[in-house]
Amino acid sequence: MAKSANGGSANEPEGEELELAQPETPAETSEAGAGTQPAAQASMRILAQYLKDLSFENPGAPQTLTPQAAAPEISIGVNVNARNLAPTDFEVELQLEAKAQSQGKIIFAAEMKYAGLFRLENFPPNMLHPAVLIECPRMLFPFARQILAEATRQGGFPPLMLDPIDFAGMYQKRVAQQSAATA
Repeated sequence: MAKSANGGSANEPEGEELELAQPETPAETSEAGAGTQPAAQASMRILAQYLKDLSFENPGAPQTLTPQAAAPEISIGVNVNARNLAPTDFEVELQLEAKAQSQGKIIFAAEMKYAGLFRLENFPPNMLHPAVLIECPRMLFPFARQILAEATRQGGFPPLMLDPIDFAGMYQKRVAQQSAATA
């Protein structure tokens, strides 16, 4: 099979691969287990990542660009959506919203959708949903954070550097809400 410049086979799409290997158990390495086929290793690959939508509004410019008496109040919104494109392929969309207000006036408002196409293979069914809604957005976040920081900087403000996001906590809260709604 031909190898591409990055070391992968020429027929495989390029992307980062995260191997989620489990340590071998003594039964898998013993001679008694030599005739059995070990379970396939779970893998997660990023096939693509892309900016789907970006909006930055600076409605009070140039007045809002002058030094202000007090720091604006900044509110942040985060949402994660995913959709299945093929049996092993998922588009995961990270939505970020930031709004700065001072004295009831909008200083700036930014909205973005940053997405990635992920291939998740050999995941146990009970681990697939959390992997898609926790690990995938965790991989996208640094890139989306940088784009939002650059957009606010280009808008004439200091870069908005978001704190890390607890995607596991968001997932658990979402599952609890869905469970309560169906109960």
